[in-house]
Amino acid sequence: MARRNTATTQEDEFEREAPARGRSYDESPLDARMLDLDDEAESPFLRGQKRVAVRRGALPRKAASRLKIGLILAAVLGGVGLSWFALHQYATRSWRFRIDSSDNITIVGARNVSRSQLMDVMGSDIDRNIFFVPLDARKKQLEQIPWIQSASVMRLLPNRLKVVIRERVPVAFVQINSRIQLIDANGVIMEPPANQAAYSFPVIVGTTEAEPLSTRAARMKVYMQLVKELDSGGAHYSRDLSDVDLSDADDVKATVTDPHGAVLVHLGSSNFLERFKIYVAHVQEWRTQFHNLESVDLRYEHQVIVNPDALPAAGENAPAAQTQSDTPLKKAATPRKTKHN
Repeated sequence: MARRNTATTQEDEFEREAPARGRSYDESPLDARMLDLDDEAESPFLRGQKRVAVRRGALPRKAASRLKIGLILAAVLGGVGLSWFALHQYATRSWRFRIDSSDNITIVGARNVSRSQLMDVMGSDIDRNIFFVPLDARKKQLEQIPWIQSASVMRLLPNRLKVVIRERVPVAFVQINSRIQLIDANGVIMEPPANQAAYSFPVIVGTTEAEPLSTRAARMKVYMQLVKELDSGGAHYSRDLSDVDLSDADDVKATVTDPHGAVLVHLGSSNFLERFKIYVAHVQEWRTQFHNLESVDLRYEHQVIVNPDALPAAGENAPAAQTQSDTPLKKAATPRKTKHN
């Protein structure tokens, strides 16, 4: 059989394929192509979808977001900085914040410290901007005043200062050379106040202004213990003391006054109340036995030395402290001992 060499056209090929696809012969080649495109659109397995290239920016999205936040924060901080600078310039230069006079300085808690003493410290701040007042320095200067235990200095806008004072509490008079001053429980010496406040205290002797504050504080600790014991139980024996000698920590000596005179009582370093009660119980008896009762030593257990500080009479030796007399005591010029129960 001879091979057919007749060339077929493109339309003949489409016509031969049409019956195989179930299409009519009268469809045009263009219609067949459109059907093929529909089939390809309906079937996702014929070929891969064509990717569309996306144009990216110069920075990643996260970096761009952080940069944006940073710029916002920088703008906010810049605005705050400018506002603070403007406020600072206004506050430090405006006349509204200037302390005009001493009337703009309020003082609270000062009873024994005079206002003139306080203004010697605070007066330098008059006509000064309130924000330029060195509060800590003023506090330290105020606390150098003996009467002031603690102080605080506060700004009150726009142009006022408030000074709050806590004063020391005197507990006794103290003899310094020939002057009588006040002293607190910590050993700080104070001048009597200008307001002439009335105090009723014993006088501390045996201390000097030149000795360290720590030494005076230790002595005042003994004194406070003495007063505490004597006043315990509501007895208030400390009111009968005219002076207290603290020069010897092992022998506290108190001068006791009553309508019959003054007696120097040796109380030792402990058991002050117990020993003082012995004095109270026997003082009238001793006055009866002795013409001149000047001092009593109560430091020894079960015995009392009467007039241990008296000078012996001419040609007469004072008995030793260790001796004990069982006979009634008849002389007051020399030290004597007596028993007590």
